[in-house]
Amino acid sequence: MTLLESGQRAATESRPNADRRWGWSIARLRGEGTAARRAWKPAYVRRVVIGDIACALVAALVGYLVRFGPGVSGFPVQQASRWMIALLPVVWVAAMLVGRAYEQRFLWVGPEEFRRVFFAAVLLVAGVGTFSWAFRLEIARGFVVVALPLAALLTLLQRHAQRTWLHRRRAQGDLLQTALIVGHRSGVVALHEQIEREAYHGYRVIGCCLPPANAGAQSVVFDGIPVLGTLDEVVEVVRQYEVDTVAVLPSPELDGPALRRLGWDLEKTSAELLLAPAVTEIAGPRVRIRPVCGLPLLHLERPELRGVRRLTKESFDRSAAAGGLLLMAPLLAMIAVVVAATSRGGVFYRQERVGRDGQTFGMLKFRSMVAGADRMVETLEGSSDGNGVLFKMRGDPRVTRIGAVLRRYSLDELPQLINVVRGDMSLVGPRPPLPTEVERYGFDMHRRFLVKPGITGLWQVSGRSDLSWDDSVRIDVRYVENWSLAFDFMILWKTVGAVFRGSGAY
Repeated sequence: MTLLESGQRAATESRPNADRRWGWSIARLRGEGTAARRAWKPAYVRRVVIGDIACALVAALVGYLVRFGPGVSGFPVQQASRWMIALLPVVWVAAMLVGRAYEQRFLWVGPEEFRRVFFAAVLLVAGVGTFSWAFRLEIARGFVVVALPLAALLTLLQRHAQRTWLHRRRAQGDLLQTALIVGHRSGVVALHEQIEREAYHGYRVIGCCLPPANAGAQSVVFDGIPVLGTLDEVVEVVRQYEVDTVAVLPSPELDGPALRRLGWDLEKTSAELLLAPAVTEIAGPRVRIRPVCGLPLLHLERPELRGVRRLTKESFDRSAAAGGLLLMAPLLAMIAVVVAATSRGGVFYRQERVGRDGQTFGMLKFRSMVAGADRMVETLEGSSDGNGVLFKMRGDPRVTRIGAVLRRYSLDELPQLINVVRGDMSLVGPRPPLPTEVERYGFDMHRRFLVKPGITGLWQVSGRSDLSWDDSVRIDVRYVENWSLAFDFMILWKTVGAVFRGSGAY
């Protein structure tokens, strides 16, 4: 029996477990076919286009009413400018097309879709201004100032709503595409875990192909997925199971010529080919493909942690934190009164944390535990629910009744805005660690000290205390390696949802 046949048998035998977990079976998988599984994509794009048209139309009506006001009958009567209402949706969709905001590779996941919408809107504003000046057109500036920003805002909101709907469907096991992982065992395990962790991306791993030395018939299933073949049988497996996506990990067996031939062979199927680079956790603006000596090579830019971008980040952090303190002053005062009235001890809790370049600072929080809680850690350490380095405990007896509410919605962390104004912290960054935690850090984790710790960060929007230690390291390093203002804004947006969900907050 060949390894491919053994993999098919293993996939069939493991079908009941897969059915309970994913709600799918190999029979259903092969019956659907790639075309059927991808049929939702054009429909999704059509809904996005219709949504953009509706958003532009609403923005045009609002801009028209704001600029000209309602007529006697309740509807604007300025005939010379009424054509703007009908023209804006057409121009808006054209701008999105120019900005490539309807290409499927930029939709569904990641910030690239929203970035393209934003830049298309900016380009349209600049184009309208230049066009009206060049041809001396009398376009109402009040209409443009209101309608175009509103169209951009409504478009971003409706696209976010479309994406949220899609992610919910995927969480229910619908609208997924199948994936085959190709590489060595260690890489397959790591990528499989990552795909399961980021399930909203919509990939369903159905199996893997390993080098002949690792893919023996005696081990046709590992890490919960069947071994469907060797590296030489990838195309046959793709045809057999009508695989949508093939993810290839770096391996000596798949060198340049072999990988090129695999790509040519997959062109005869409907499968997409994804290549995982040897350099991981580096993404976005730092990676560029550049021709060197006639070869397309990946050029890895240095992370921009100093200079103008760092000054811009610090200026934004301090000004936004100062504004936040002023706006939330009544809420901060109310929390302080409640904390002081419900338990003995000070209102604030000051704890030593490690910041940028390994310098320590006093981090402020509203006190959420009983007085002397620090001295109780040793007696409770055996009941820790943390990840081996961080001490965390569900149902911690030291937490007061009010403290539990504050922690649930991260209200206890609001005084850290003072740390941001003082320059000890940023709004977004790695989690501020304790000195005792730093003593157990490995080499990779010290990378986080290149930037300031943050009130929020990837760790908060990715599960907080529920994260394993390896995940915490990976997330912190990922932030440092890929920092940008757009990345910070995305994290701040996601923080709102994470706070209301309260997952990992204890």
